[in-house]
Amino acid sequence: MPRSTKIAIVGAGSFATSLALALREAGYKITEIVSKDSPGSRRRAHTLAAKVGARGVTTRGAVLDATLLWFCVPDREIRAAAKSLSACARGRIRFAFHSSGALLSGELEPLRKGGAAIASVHPLMTFVPGVRPSLAGVPFALEGEAAATRVARRIVHDLGGESFVLPGPRKAAYHAWAMFTSPLLLAFLVTLEEAAQAAGLTRQAARRKSLPIIRQTLENYAHLGPEHSFSGPIIRGDAETVAKHLAVLKKVPGARAVYIALARSALRRLPAGNRNELRRLLQD
Repeated sequence: MPRSTKIAIVGAGSFATSLALALREAGYKITEIVSKDSPGSRRRAHTLAAKVGARGVTTRGAVLDATLLWFCVPDREIRAAAKSLSACARGRIRFAFHSSGALLSGELEPLRKGGAAIASVHPLMTFVPGVRPSLAGVPFALEGEAAATRVARRIVHDLGGESFVLPGPRKAAYHAWAMFTSPLLLAFLVTLEEAAQAAGLTRQAARRKSLPIIRQTLENYAHLGPEHSFSGPIIRGDAETVAKHLAVLKKVPGARAVYIALARSALRRLPAGNRNELRRLLQD
């Protein structure tokens, strides 16, 4: 698929914005940003369309003068959006992607029936308002029909990303893993702030003071792996210190539960001393 390929994007949220800008910079032509017919959706679509030289249209006004139709909408909206555009897409759209990490390419069945090859193309990256992450080096999980995944692989390469094919039955497990990479990691960091508050720090101070050790831990993890990055009382087998932690965290029940769950995980997978005593402590 040459970079002169025309692409229409459905949606104008954080991911759609990052994707559209990256595709434009990689030499692809964005023809339309398709939105729902609501004031907020139309406004976001027109704003994004202006940035990439496209038309901002609603599903009713879409022309779909494109080879590829890429859905960047919430999971619950994909099938309905595909159905609403299927008549217009027939005979025009050759390929259709959606970027759900959890759902299969079959959500685009209305377009497949109209002759489009379909695939799910999910980037393992977080997209939030006001931040545009680089796609260089980002892994994209591909699932779907061979013709569509071949096209997706080429586009991901042009965006600077890396692609890998994911069998359909493994998508749920893949997305569970993806949850740990960012959303649940943030949930852990919020719990960290709660524990710091028990030590007398504000959440803002906890965030600022925690970042140096968090960054170094990630550096160690990247270069040394988890086993050689692990430190603290568990690797030393210091049951007395762990007992003190558990006692003080009774005042912060949510943080205590997370501490116990992660400490148990550490005992299963990471170097530890005095394992039997630590296991006993972590039973409650």
